[in-house]
Amino acid sequence: MNPIGANTWIWVSPLTDERLAALAPRLAGWGFDVAELPLEDLDDWDHERAAALLDELGLGATVCAVMPHHRDLTSDDPETVRRTQDYLRGCVDAAVTVGSRVVGGPMYAPVGHTPLLDAEARELTMARVAEGLKPVADYAGERGVRLGIEALNRYETSLCNTVEQLLDLCERVGSDAAGIMLDVYHMNIEERGIGDAIRAAGDRVAHVQVCGNDRGTPGGDHLDWDGIAAALRDIGYDGAVCIESFTSENRAIATAASIWRPLAPTQDALATEGLAFLRRLLA
Repeated sequence: MNPIGANTWIWVSPLTDERLAALAPRLAGWGFDVAELPLEDLDDWDHERAAALLDELGLGATVCAVMPHHRDLTSDDPETVRRTQDYLRGCVDAAVTVGSRVVGGPMYAPVGHTPLLDAEARELTMARVAEGLKPVADYAGERGVRLGIEALNRYETSLCNTVEQLLDLCERVGSDAAGIMLDVYHMNIEERGIGDAIRAAGDRVAHVQVCGNDRGTPGGDHLDWDGIAAALRDIGYDGAVCIESFTSENRAIATAASIWRPLAPTQDALATEGLAFLRRLLA
């Protein structure tokens, strides 16, 4: 059965040492296998301290890269690209320390960056992103970490919205460490068939994030969860499946997350009811 995780964004943003120290024992007590740790900035939480805490609690870890406006591999400014690459390498280092085999996120451009791209501009931009990601993928691969590049919906990016576009990007990067992170929230908007898209991604799938179609509790919504589970089985995916939702205090990607109302009676309920549903689904 896939390990099941919860992203700390469900409760807090940014994550800090103190917040993780309070949250992690609750995740373990509820029965989660994995704590998903966003890195809004590389020094938000102490990586070695987090590793020791999670090890003591028997929790695994996954790491999320976060792409605000100043991180951008589509940029023609060499300093912006270098700074973004340095940040992504730092995420890989954090993953190594906490024992995560994946860094996931839309690591090509800022969330909410939606320039109009004609065919020529898209080709130029994809080539630029691939060139920027290749040394990061090489760095990750050398350390046993895989990049889970995430497609976002059309309101959050105009570059990579579908698995097909991610497969193209991975081929351009040309590294086995360049993988795909599936997020069913975005797939529900952009893919004609979520199951077919999962099967097309195949062994490129490095990580999976889930939530309800409204960003709330998985299982209490209209998604074809049986079909999603069947497709994950078909491709032999045995990695973590992590619930990602957001607290309204999130500032790094506040507009993109767009949490304007409560999505569950409590954030704890969103997580624990989602965990119970996923246990049944993936058993």
